[in-house]
Amino acid sequence: MELLICAMLIFVVVFIANSIKIVRQYEKGIIETLGKYTSTKNSGANIIIPMFQKILRVDMRERVIDVPPQSVITKDNVSVVVDAIIYFQVTDPVKVIYNIENFALAALKLAQTNLRNVIGDMELDSTLTSREKINTQLRVVMDEATDKWGVKVTRVEIQKIDPPKDITDAMSKQMKAEREKRANILEAEGLRQAAILKAEGAKQAVILDAEAINEKQVLEATGEAEAIKKVAEAEKYKIEVIYNAIHDGKPTSDLIAIKYLEALEKVANGQATKIFLPLDTVGITSAIGGIAELFRNIPNNCSKNTQFTTKK
Repeated sequence: MELLICAMLIFVVVFIANSIKIVRQYEKGIIETLGKYTSTKNSGANIIIPMFQKILRVDMRERVIDVPPQSVITKDNVSVVVDAIIYFQVTDPVKVIYNIENFALAALKLAQTNLRNVIGDMELDSTLTSREKINTQLRVVMDEATDKWGVKVTRVEIQKIDPPKDITDAMSKQMKAEREKRANILEAEGLRQAAILKAEGAKQAVILDAEAINEKQVLEATGEAEAIKKVAEAEKYKIEVIYNAIHDGKPTSDLIAIKYLEALEKVANGQATKIFLPLDTVGITSAIGGIAELFRNIPNNCSKNTQFTTKK
């Protein structure tokens, strides 16, 4: 009797232990009753009926699949080695259990196949410069294919694309030649710009010199004109002063005749052969009789051949 009770107690303990199943925070529990899907359990403690039910745990975290390097032929028949990584996350634990046997293997083969298709439609230069485009195309294709498996492909990253060594060497030579070409172009452009700037500087110097000479001539001419103007004004003022002084002193006809003849002496200065005398002076006409007498006293500076002619 005691043995039976002990056996029953052991059975109850084992039954209870097998009835309580713990589902972790990042997992979902799939309950099967006699091999048929019954329900989905969340994280925490869940009770099942041993021997009739079992629980399948599904990891809901984002995981990664490393696609091993593989040889892919591009559109221009160049063989390149491509290495990629796939990031995925389970969205439906029921589908990932019942719709696919081994999702990791299926995703790996799907990635390899689509990688060949995508890169096979591109040329080598495009594959080396369009990694983001390749990543996006692979993600879209794989996401559509894995949707029925209850899995979402979040990212696809191309780690490296390695062309053959001879292609790499040719690309290095091409890149070096291109850089040398750009350097030569930049050097020639620099020399061209320097020559242009030098010519512009010489041109501006000539223009400035010409403008300086022109301004100098203008200033000199202006100065001479101003000087002539001032001299003329001074002479005019001098004449006015003399005229006023003469008239204020009320000179006689004899004095005017004498001053007139002194002026004639300076005008002739031994060089003139004719002297024109104006007839609009009344005082000279009245004193014409005394001119002959005064003329005898003129110094010998005047030539004996000098003739006096009146001019209106």
